[in-house]
Amino acid sequence: MRLLHTMIRVTDLERSLAFYTKILGMELLRRKEFPEGRFTLAFVGYGDEAFNTALELTHNWDTDQYELGDAYGHIAIAVGDVYAACEKIKAAGGNIVREAGPMKHGSTILAFVEDPDGYRIELLGEK
Repeated sequence: MRLLHTMIRVTDLERSLAFYTKILGMELLRRKEFPEGRFTLAFVGYGDEAFNTALELTHNWDTDQYELGDAYGHIAIAVGDVYAACEKIKAAGGNIVREAGPMKHGSTILAFVEDPDGYRIELLGEK
């Protein structure tokens, strides 16, 4: 068994695709329209889905707002240098909501960026 993907709902698919591809460096792996159901699925990630977990962006055409809920935590991405990743994300227009630095009560370097819908993405230094 392996983890295939995580799904989040997005309000503006093109804006979200721009964030995940241009700011976080993922690639669009596949996209499919479902006109009868009035939704689109777009899968993004850092490599072939046969070997890597993907992020599924679900856009329901008639929905322009979601409640994130208090059970959602975050998506985590490994980066070579958290400080450098934050600078690159800021330069590309990304919203860093927790600057790079050691975690509270620990030494792991991390940061948080927020996507256009308010989902938090944790940046962790590769070990």
